[in-house]
Amino acid sequence: MVRFGIPYQGPAAHPIGAGERVISFKDPNGLLLELVATEAAEARPAWGEAPGIPSQQAIHGFHSVTLWVEQGEATARVLVDTLGFRAAGEEGSLGRFSIGDGGPGTMVQARATGGFVQGVSGAGTEHHVAWRVSDDAAQLAPRARIRAAGLDPTPVIDWSYFRSVYFREPGGVLYELATNPPEFAIDEPVERLGERLMLPPQYEPDRAQIEAVLPPVHLPRPASADSFFSAGD
Repeated sequence: MVRFGIPYQGPAAHPIGAGERVISFKDPNGLLLELVATEAAEARPAWGEAPGIPSQQAIHGFHSVTLWVEQGEATARVLVDTLGFRAAGEEGSLGRFSIGDGGPGTMVQARATGGFVQGVSGAGTEHHVAWRVSDDAAQLAPRARIRAAGLDPTPVIDWSYFRSVYFREPGGVLYELATNPPEFAIDEPVERLGERLMLPPQYEPDRAQIEAVLPPVHLPRPASADSFFSAGD
């Protein structure tokens, strides 16, 4: 960050995560990001092919997501009572919730901001938060609970590579429940993933328009599909 002139804060102890250290900064659009150092990251493989970045310094995937909401209580109830998360720590206005083994990639934090301007779609904000579910049955069960809670989930939407259900939690954050299958190898071999833009069939007629507005991305081809997916998971 020093080399590229990016302002940052830290390293500092995470207010909730025991033993975690955090460096905070913003991307060029103002989106708040953090690099979290935790021993638990070692359980997830990292991509070691990035030029100039040794594998021991590579990112091992997403640690958590932090929601900024007006009031945290209703957001917490949906996470715990409807989606099956459990409380995993609290410090002031910040609460952490986890699911599964509680490690990186299974956590969400909710910060009660009290009067902060609500985000709108555009640069500097995230459009939605996606939760991964194992299959269709694992998606329909929480959808039924979401509907019973009066949160008006969408029907199941088929995106070809996965199927999704969307709804807004009480704080206004858009959630997605996305199935793991059928995944991205349904229309190209694993060893060729990422070499060209693949589109679901319903968007194929608009390929020229879509490609015309996409910014160029220049990435070295990974040594294997496993190394490609390990960083983003």
